[in-house]
Amino acid sequence: MSDTISKSAAASDRPTPAARGGRPRRRKLTFDRVTFFLAFLGVPLAVFVLFVLYPFVQAIFWGMTNWRGFSPDYDFVGLDNFVKIFQDDIFLKALTNVALLAAFVPLITLSLALAVAVAITLGGPSIGPVRGIGSASFYRIISFFPYVVPAIIVGLIWAQMFDPNAGLVNGLLTSLGLDGFKEFAWLGETSTAMPALMFVFVWGLVGFYAVLFIAAIKGVPAELYEAARIDGAGRFRMTISITLPAIRDSVQTAYIYLGIAALDAFVYVQALLPNGGPANSTLTISQRLYHMAFTKQQFGVATAMGVVLAVVTLVFAALVFTVNRLTGGGESEGKQKAPRGTKARRAGAKGGAR
Repeated sequence: MSDTISKSAAASDRPTPAARGGRPRRRKLTFDRVTFFLAFLGVPLAVFVLFVLYPFVQAIFWGMTNWRGFSPDYDFVGLDNFVKIFQDDIFLKALTNVALLAAFVPLITLSLALAVAVAITLGGPSIGPVRGIGSASFYRIISFFPYVVPAIIVGLIWAQMFDPNAGLVNGLLTSLGLDGFKEFAWLGETSTAMPALMFVFVWGLVGFYAVLFIAAIKGVPAELYEAARIDGAGRFRMTISITLPAIRDSVQTAYIYLGIAALDAFVYVQALLPNGGPANSTLTISQRLYHMAFTKQQFGVATAMGVVLAVVTLVFAALVFTVNRLTGGGESEGKQKAPRGTKARRAGAKGGAR
């Protein structure tokens, strides 16, 4: 009898679950829970505030001063620096250039990277199990090799290859009979400077994202590809209907990271075209910022440019998230649509089991 009473008392001490549809009960803040929150939430939040949020707020403040960088004296000028940079034609040209880089470099790079990843992982025989091409490890190493080389080295190498007099690019084209490229200045013409810069960007980064997509595709269940192949789907159809939806989050993350790299675009541009290219056709905001800070010693104006670049980067990331959400991204895995043939086979299996 006493055991029964003790069990019922213990059961009554337990927190009763909330009614269906009601508000769940709050757990008591014990010492273990408080220390857990402080260790795994408080510390990262403090690091973020100290090293990310506070420097950004500080940059906004210095962007509203006429600080020259090498003296403690400065005056508060409000929004004059921001008004000044948006009235500067050179800065507006740089803003247009980084917008072009952010629009084309991620799209071209990720398209090529996805094509390479699909070819390596799904480009094997069309008969039998779905598998990649032979010697896939070798192709992964070859495609990843340009990313191993430092970006400044890549820029300097391609600057020599685009040399109009002794460059390898003109030498190969003239050897093919294209005499019009004998002394063609790829980096000296406004029509070809930006495409050449984009090419170097793509060449240096496509291998890394190809390896990233290969790892993501390896995580897709092979049964989906087998079912699609039984239904008669080709590689292109499997890529559009299975691969892309399955690795959508990886593509979104890669697009954001690559867009940020294109908006910054300092190392490649400084190695290839340190003066901003012909008629500032390849000038970037980071280059203009560097010039204003360390050449003209206008650190207040340069900081204002950095704030604008940060805001543009945040807007770019928000646009990527918004487009991904509007096109069906962010759905849980359980809500993802299975191939039509898979649904039919499941229905047939249920009917046969009855």
